[in-house]
Amino acid sequence: MHITASAVSLNVDDVPASSAFLATHFGFTQDMAADGFASLSRPDAGMSVVFLRRGLATLPADQRDDHASGLILAFVVDDLAGELARLESEGVPITMPLTEEEWGERAFQVRDPNGVIVQLVDWKGAAAG
Repeated sequence: MHITASAVSLNVDDVPASSAFLATHFGFTQDMAADGFASLSRPDAGMSVVFLRRGLATLPADQRDDHASGLILAFVVDDLAGELARLESEGVPITMPLTEEEWGERAFQVRDPNGVIVQLVDWKGAAAG
């Protein structure tokens, strides 16, 4: 198998709100959109993010009403403190403060208007294995 692209697909109630949040605050570009659907990407992300409206008839019946709860969109960044300051200055509520784990991971989280968790992370403190 040869994989040519990757995407994560999340069911939300308000597709335009989640799409605008990723575009405005995280630099994603909307590549495709239709009623109840948006696909976003950025060249350095390594994957696309797709938002589907909950209840969309094209989804299998056992998935239509699922919400993206419990999932975290995690993006590794070079300047974690700088991104935290930028998002705060843009008025984005920080829902998990900057934390550092004993294994070296540093991260903080925000939520989009649909409750999708976006985590920015770096591994600069990680010990070499």
